[in-house]
Amino acid sequence: MKNIFIASTSTLYGSGYLEYILEELKVFFKEANTILFIPYARPSVISHDDYTNKVKDSFSKIKKTVIGIHSFENPIDAIKKAEGIFVGGGNTFVLLNELYKHNLITALKNAVTNGTPYLGTSAGSNICGLTIKNTNDMPIVYPPSFNALGLVPFNLNPHFLDPNTTLKHMGETRETRIKEFHGFNTQPVIGLREGSWLLVKGDSIILKGSLTARIFEHEKIPYEVEPETELNTLK
Repeated sequence: MKNIFIASTSTLYGSGYLEYILEELKVFFKEANTILFIPYARPSVISHDDYTNKVKDSFSKIKKTVIGIHSFENPIDAIKKAEGIFVGGGNTFVLLNELYKHNLITALKNAVTNGTPYLGTSAGSNICGLTIKNTNDMPIVYPPSFNALGLVPFNLNPHFLDPNTTLKHMGETRETRIKEFHGFNTQPVIGLREGSWLLVKGDSIILKGSLTARIFEHEKIPYEVEPETELNTLK
């Protein structure tokens, strides 16, 4: 049974890394003593070791051990044996490219589908969708495919921002960009605001946190859904 925690962000403004969801993660990873961390997204191009150490510091607060996948000689085997998996944020194109490069797409999807608890934040959340075509990141590398893990039947837009009418910025809003996406694609997109997450248990997909999420469906008017809404009917 799938057990997935898809968070918009790792860090809320004014709080520490993962701080706002640590108590939730203590419950989510209750059966896992060791978390396999996948640092491939490399925010600000930090090293895999530095990124892993940052994650170690946060998980130590809930008494969990963290090991970076880059420290294993056989990363596929590491995924198969993992008690829990965390894929952090950064650049989604870099992350997906590395997963393809190391032949980890199938292993990761199989592990999560078979019940290994998976936490994704930002880029790590983007890859839970059908494709990464709704990421906000710049395409600084070119992965072999934009197809992602397909753990949920829609795409995600973490860090979703509503239009700010007080700004003089004339560029496209997130909503406009997603509308452009639906000019060429039909799968739904969930705009996840900061502090929100999706909790996937088997076939159930529930919006968590205190904020609404914005739902975009092909040829439909976007709409809001409240926390605790079941989203498994989106296709």
